[in-house]
Amino acid sequence: MATTRKDVLANGEIYHVFNRGVERRILFSDKREYQRAIDSINYYRFAEVPLKLSKYFLRPLPERLSLLEQLQDKSKKRVSVFSYCLMPNHYHFLIRQEVDNGISQFISDFSNSLSKYFNTRHSRSGPLLQGPFKATRVETLEQFLHLSRYIHLNPVASRLIKPTALFIYPWSSLPEYCGATQLNICDKEMVLSEFKSVDAYKKFVSDQVEYALELEKIKHLTIDTEEWA
Repeated sequence: MATTRKDVLANGEIYHVFNRGVERRILFSDKREYQRAIDSINYYRFAEVPLKLSKYFLRPLPERLSLLEQLQDKSKKRVSVFSYCLMPNHYHFLIRQEVDNGISQFISDFSNSLSKYFNTRHSRSGPLLQGPFKATRVETLEQFLHLSRYIHLNPVASRLIKPTALFIYPWSSLPEYCGATQLNICDKEMVLSEFKSVDAYKKFVSDQVEYALELEKIKHLTIDTEEWA
């Protein structure tokens, strides 16, 4: 069951965190907005960022790279990210809280950065996301692995992309798991240690493609519109 923001999220616990655009509006209209969100995830997962992301991007590239290296080497994490997926009108994270209020602070900075960037580009004002984020605590290893797969299957299940494009969808963490990107946002070991190889994990994900498509079809036919992809 998803928690409300009155609930206290606990250090060391893993959560499935998700939210969508207010009135189901688009959050990401082009590659620049998706990429900005990826940059925000990579930056705000750390606990001791010295600048807002907008100020960070005003610095010269060598200085930005140096700052990011320092954060990776020395800064505590607010959250450990295991999986994520950005969809046109919503997002999913599978994350572990590492410091007090880490998830709330991470999502707050991620959401504010996303909203400010989107609103500036589209000459709009007001909230972009639909109220407080939702968070469901992960209680078992089986649930953890299922959620990793579920999150990575989102683009196919929602028919945003064809199954053949699943492993190269650039706005999820799956390409990172497959070694198809230089990004190193995720703590992949907890997932991959449960499989003999990366290929075995890929098979674990791809074996559920048809089931995910059928489940999504049934969901649209049988349940109310408040359900999530």
